[in-house]
Amino acid sequence: MTKLIEVKVECYSGYKADEYPICFYRYDRRFEIHEIIDRWYQGDSNPEWPVSNYFKVDTACGERFLLKHDLETDKWYICK
Repeated sequence: MTKLIEVKVECYSGYKADEYPICFYRYDRRFEIHEIIDRWYQGDSNPEWPVSNYFKVDTACGERFLLKHDLETDKWYICK
C-alpha cells in the first residue's frame, strides 16, 4: 500500500499552471529537482483514483522521489 506524505512544491508554469515541479520542501528542507526521470498522467477511468500527475524525480542531492499532484485538490504528495 502506498503512503502519501503531503509536501509543498514550487512549480514551473509555462503554457499551463503547475506544469512541472522545480523543488519541494519536506521537514523544512528544500529539495531542488535536478531531473525529471519519468512522468505520467492518471486519468479518470477509475473514480476511486483521483485525476493526478506523477513525476519521478532526481534531486540535486542525489535522492530519487515519486511526486504526485492531485489535480482535484491541487495538493502535492511524496509517494512512499
